[in-house]
Amino acid sequence: MELYETYVLPGLTHWVCSHKDLSKQRKKVVPRAKGRVLEVGIGSGLNLPFNVDFIALTGEEIPLENHSADTVLVTYTLCSIPDVKKALKEMNRVLKPGGELIFCEHGKAPDDHIRRWQDRVNPVWTKISGGCHLNRPIPDLIKESGFDIRYLESAYSSPLKIVSFNYWGMAVCG
Repeated sequence: MELYETYVLPGLTHWVCSHKDLSKQRKKVVPRAKGRVLEVGIGSGLNLPFNVDFIALTGEEIPLENHSADTVLVTYTLCSIPDVKKALKEMNRVLKPGGELIFCEHGKAPDDHIRRWQDRVNPVWTKISGGCHLNRPIPDLIKESGFDIRYLESAYSSPLKIVSFNYWGMAVCG
């Protein structure tokens, strides 16, 4: 599995995240980032057209001062952070008062039959997809971490519904 995670998974993840449906979703949210921006889960850098300072870190322990970012950007990241609640609390901590969490994520589908399939497939999916969870309730996790969601949209981004229910929007630091 180590060879897979080192050599295959990064290219596969880049390929999947470069897909036109996901690129279309990211284009809806990335331009909203402003000021001093922290992107958590930069992946292969698909969101970044500019030079940036890169800090290697886990989402659960962000080495920035309190209230030091205007915007936190997460795209297709919350699905794979092991302790997503801790990571979201860290994002809240580093945001300035009134700072924005801009997100574009996939997660728990609203349709019962799709959600049941997500729950069935998730244990295997997480092993082959770098820890990605198909069934995380993204809006609930964001709210439980002290954010106030001000803008939220959701839809299936492709016909493969089990993996494609997307949430995108903006939440304000609480």
